[in-house]
Amino acid sequence: MAINERSLWEKIADQLRSRSLWMLHYCTGCGAIELPPTMTSRFDMERFGMGPMATPRQADILFITGYLSAKTLRRVIYTYEKMAEPRYVIGFGSCTLNGGIYYDSYATINRLDYYIPVDLYIAGCMPRPEALLEAFNELMRMIRKGEANGWKKYKEDYEWYKQNQLRSLGEVFVHDEFHE
Repeated sequence: MAINERSLWEKIADQLRSRSLWMLHYCTGCGAIELPPTMTSRFDMERFGMGPMATPRQADILFITGYLSAKTLRRVIYTYEKMAEPRYVIGFGSCTLNGGIYYDSYATINRLDYYIPVDLYIAGCMPRPEALLEAFNELMRMIRKGEANGWKKYKEDYEWYKQNQLRSLGEVFVHDEFHE
């Protein structure tokens, strides 16, 4: 079977998977303020089959809503690796792409996709709830078509991602009272 060919079962699974997505939001910046209106009655993202989840083991989407420091990136990688496959990542706003207003800080990470695969970026600083809903719908479309394959890319190019992680962080292991 060619790489781009999907079996009938994969197509069916992707159809079903796209209809019920659970999101773990990692709120590291000001973009997180747009999540409550998106979740509540005016925009109601649950009508699209998306809802918040409290732990990475039950989440399908890792939603990162701001800039990342090296210390925070370590925890994001740890969280991403605890998620079950298939897993998807959405980068919210310019911070996850270029560091936002902290782009030239020694402690801010630019280009989240060097460290974990990002399936979709949402443009803007701070994107409105309408942009979030459009991104969620786009991710669902990508899943149905079999195009949201960041998790597969992470497995295939694991050494490249790990080298980038080690270059920026020294080590990825989280050192605190919960992880030792």
